[in-house]
Amino acid sequence: EKMNSAMSEEPDALSVVNQLRDLAADPLNRRAIVQDQGCLPGLILFLDHPNPQVVHSALLALRYLAECRVNREKMKSELGMMLSLQNVIQKTTTPGETKLLASEVYDILQSSNMSDMDSVNEMNYRRRKAQFFLGSTNKRAKTVVLHIDGLDDSSRRNLCEEALLKIKGVISFTFQMAVQRCVVRIRSDLKAEALATAIASTKVMKAQQVVKSESGEEMLVPFQDTPVEVEQNTDLPEYLPEDESPTKEQDKAVSRVGSHPEGAASWLSTAANFLSRSFYW
Repeated sequence: EKMNSAMSEEPDALSVVNQLRDLAADPLNRRAIVQDQGCLPGLILFLDHPNPQVVHSALLALRYLAECRVNREKMKSELGMMLSLQNVIQKTTTPGETKLLASEVYDILQSSNMSDMDSVNEMNYRRRKAQFFLGSTNKRAKTVVLHIDGLDDSSRRNLCEEALLKIKGVISFTFQMAVQRCVVRIRSDLKAEALATAIASTKVMKAQQVVKSESGEEMLVPFQDTPVEVEQNTDLPEYLPEDESPTKEQDKAVSRVGSHPEGAASWLSTAANFLSRSFYW
C-alpha cells in the first residue's frame, strides 16, 4: 500500500500543477489565482520538486501569472519566491530550458518596482548571470510568433500545447486565442520549422510564422511542407539533458519552513479545493 501511495503521489502533484498552469494561461483567471492564499505558496513549494516536469510546469504557471502587472508586487514579496527562482537557476541539475524560463520570471518580478533604467540594468545583469550558470555553450533564446489555423477552442489549445512540450528546446509559450496565435520562446539553435512540424502532427492545425516587413507591417509566411526532424523530450524525466541526472539529495543552501512532504500533501488538497471552488461550476 505504501508503494502504491508513493507512486500515486507524484502524478497527483503534476496533475494539480498542470491544472494551475492551464488556468493561468487564461488572462481572466490570473488575478484570482494570485489572490488565493494557497496557490502561490504551493507553486513556490513545487519549484523544489524532484520531478523536473513539475518544476517546469510551475514556472510556466508563474510566467503566465506575471504577465498581469497587478500581480507582480505580490508575487515578488511572497515568502521564498525570489530565493526559489535563484535556486532553480543556480542548481547544476536544472535543464537549460528551465534555467532560462526561471531567469525570465525572475527578471519580470525583480523589475516590477524599479525605474526603467534600473530595470534594464538589473535584467542585463540577470541574463549575464544566467549565461554563466548555463555554460559557454548556451546560445540566446529567441521568440517565434506563430499563426495557427484551427486554434479555435480549448481542446485544440491543449493539443497544440502537448505537441510543443514534446520538443526539446522549447522554453515557454503563450497563447493569444482571439487571434489564433502562439508566441513561443525557444533556444536559438532550434529551427522554427520544428514547431510547424509538431503542430502539423496534430492533423487538425497548421502553423504559419508571423514576421514584420521593413515597413513594420505583419505578414504571414508559410513553412515548407517538408517536415523536419524534431528532437523530442522522450526520456523520463522530460526536460532533463541526457548527460545530467537529478540528485536525490535536495540542495541544502536554500530551504523554507513547510517544505516537507506533509506540506506538499496538504497544499495539494488545498489547491484541489481551490480549483473546484473557483473554476469548475
